[in-house]
Amino acid sequence: MAHSYHAFHLNLIKVAYNNLLQHAPFEDAVTDSNEAEFIARLEKLIAGMEEEKTDLGLGQELLSRIPLSYTELVPLIPRDLFWFFGGDCLHYMPDHEIETYQQLDEMRYEAESNNDKDFNYEAARNRVLGLH
Repeated sequence: MAHSYHAFHLNLIKVAYNNLLQHAPFEDAVTDSNEAEFIARLEKLIAGMEEEKTDLGLGQELLSRIPLSYTELVPLIPRDLFWFFGGDCLHYMPDHEIETYQQLDEMRYEAESNNDKDFNYEAARNRVLGLH
């Protein structure tokens, strides 16, 4: 079950990465050192997550940088990632979103404590968010 939670967020960060690469200032060969460094660090974060060694601090830093430096690209970042990495990322989430993700975490923790191997985080998320 923890694997499905991790895999879900790994997929989201990969989607966000691919979306960012399709928009300025990341769409062409990145020549600005700030953008090149940002992309390189995002690739490092993804590689770590693929090895199930998630660097929450790096994730918080990178995701917090998007609203500050690339405001127009915030819609490309799934809201789930702000919750997943937590910390300063939570400043970019309204209270109702935080409550929703807290509810999902409670459902996940309850399933884990009951050894519910059939709990599907993504399905629960879609139900809570009304995405069926």
